[in-house]
Amino acid sequence: MFLSLDHQKLDVFSCSKQLVLECYKLTRVLPADEKFGMTSQIRRAALSVHLNIAEGASRRSELERRRYYEISRGSIIEIDAALDMASELNYLNNYDTNKLGEAILRCFKMLSKLIASKATIHD
Repeated sequence: MFLSLDHQKLDVFSCSKQLVLECYKLTRVLPADEKFGMTSQIRRAALSVHLNIAEGASRRSELERRRYYEISRGSIIEIDAALDMASELNYLNNYDTNKLGEAILRCFKMLSKLIASKATIHD
């Protein structure tokens, strides 16, 4: 917000920001009794994606950057698994998950490519 750093130039960072926003929108429709369960977990995982991309991009070591990006990707998998359970519990019957699904797929693919590459923005 106040700093102007390299991670803000990454497409995956913009994508993860959209993912966080979509997750927060979705969790508003979950049952109130999920406030400290599924809602909290999905929000924490979504924020973890975004924050680990930012922190990873700041690392000089390729190995460290890759590790932060892997953690981000793992958090996307966590969100997807939670949404699968929410669907099974019929929590998503009246919610259009298309935007969220697109953000999940897009971020997952971008992170996978970044991890497979040299995972560097400093060169």
